This record gives sequence, structure tokens and C-alpha cells, in this order.
Amino acid sequence: MTTQTGNYPLRLPLSLKAAVERLSKKDGTSINQFVVVAVAEKVSAMMTAELFEERRARADMAAFDRIMARDGGEPPGPDDEVPEA
Repeated sequence: MTTQTGNYPLRLPLSLKAAVERLSKKDGTSINQFVVVAVAEKVSAMMTAELFEERRARADMAAFDRIMARDGGEPPGPDDEVPEA
């Protein structure tokens, strides 16, 4: 499977370019790969925020309140509790 790519001329302030060069070298990646991953992380974060906003808009808060107000079930069993440190 081949991935199609496109070119985009990117202008960076010299200080940011220097930081990318230093960090990509430390990361063991090319500058291009470093920038691609950084852009992918930002796109993912923004798309996740959109997803949560869409879900919030569809939320039935009355149903949520009913669920949260209901009586609980059985207490946690021995294997369900967080061990003390």
C-alpha cells in the first residue's frame, strides 16, 4: 500500500526550526517525519475535541441525572478495590 503525499512549502521562524532540528535529532527522526507527527498530533487533538463537542450536543442530561441519582448496586468485591500503597 502506498501513501499519497503532497508538498507544502513551510516557513518556520529560525528559533522554531532550530528547535525542530535539535528535537528531531534527539528523537532519531528526520525533520520531515518530526513535523508530520507533530501535525498529526494536533489534527488528532482538534478532531477529538470536535467529537466530544458533538457528543455533548447530543447528550440527554435528564437521562444522565436519572442514572446518577439511582441507588447503587453491590459494594465492590475484594478484587475491585484499589490496594493501599
